[in-house]
Amino acid sequence: MKIQFIRSSEKKKILERLKEQFGITELPYLLIESGKEKIRAFTGHLSKEEILELKQNINIEIIGAYIIKKEFDSQLRLSFDATHLFKDQIKENIIEINEIQTLEWLKGKDLPIVSPKGIFVIQNKSDYLGCGKSSGSSIINHVPKNRRLKK
Repeated sequence: MKIQFIRSSEKKKILERLKEQFGITELPYLLIESGKEKIRAFTGHLSKEEILELKQNINIEIIGAYIIKKEFDSQLRLSFDATHLFKDQIKENIIEINEIQTLEWLKGKDLPIVSPKGIFVIQNKSDYLGCGKSSGSSIINHVPKNRRLKK
């Protein structure tokens, strides 16, 4: 799999988009794009050069934590884990759901919630439950299958 370091100019654009969408103002990570428009965050002690040198000697497919998916409509969708990582910064586009909706959401079900189209962080009290994409009449679930509650 190809990994590509995100340049500082692109990182600024990503941060601007995150601020606009969710209110996130800090992104203190080395960003790496891999796979299908996925952005990963790396906080280790290796430099870009050391990572590239290591990649020449061994097959590095994944480095860092998956935090962002670039959507086709130029919006960014935070990963399930990223909503926890950025919970102290997220201030915009939050949909609060109740306990019954939380159980349905964690089972992988879409929620029949009317809202503007876009990507929203799903929250129940102080728990962040990933992101969903609103079609206008429902919120499409993006909880990873391996994180869903079993029936």
